[in-house]
Amino acid sequence: MSGARGVQSTDQIRWLGAVELEDFWEGELIDVEVDGEKIMLAHLAENEIKAFQGVCPHQEVLLALGVWDPDSRILVCTGHNWEFDLNSGSGRNPAEAQLYEYPVRVVHGVVEVGIPQDGASHHNRCHA
Repeated sequence: MSGARGVQSTDQIRWLGAVELEDFWEGELIDVEVDGEKIMLAHLAENEIKAFQGVCPHQEVLLALGVWDPDSRILVCTGHNWEFDLNSGSGRNPAEAQLYEYPVRVVHGVVEVGIPQDGASHHNRCHA
């Protein structure tokens, strides 16, 4: 696996709108492109929103097309059934896989994703 787990601070972050909150329902996964980066947004229970790299670290299949259970928060990629915990982006099968997590916030009804301005890759890969 290469790349960082995700951004934890807001230093050198560019915040960009991704979707109107009223158009993004709880229990929904959507694929968006923000500042040239493919991102998957997950609207979890109690209005918690997470943003992860939009493609599987294995073979770059769009993750928003995967099968997921909003109660367990487990996403299964349709490519080869890799599983991810959307609480943290950590791999469950295989365990060494990790989704890159972007910071996310809601401002005036718009879901914004923070794009790091660090020149680094924001897409983890794993060849387990």
